[in-house]
Amino acid sequence: MDNRLELHQILIDIIGNNNVYFQPPSSIKLAYPCIIYKLSNFKITYADSIKYANMKSYEVTVIDQNPDSIIPGKLLELEYCQFNTFFTSDNLNHFVFSLFYKI
Repeated sequence: MDNRLELHQILIDIIGNNNVYFQPPSSIKLAYPCIIYKLSNFKITYADSIKYANMKSYEVTVIDQNPDSIIPGKLLELEYCQFNTFFTSDNLNHFVFSLFYKI
């Protein structure tokens, strides 16, 4: 199975519904709460000038009407996840994370 699809299923399990979107086009009507994620970078780790670990970095945004949403806490339980920022837009709360996932 493709690793991004594995990650997609993990995110569905975290949010508890199918409102998980990978790089959605602007024409998609989002249902809330939801998770939007996109590829943002690659992390390559070297030892003795030899590449030994590759991970993709995703920007993951949880969008929820509830400012006290439990979804961000669940996301932070993932091993390589870190919180970046929070903002509100159109009365929706956006929690933004960086998540590294194996290639």
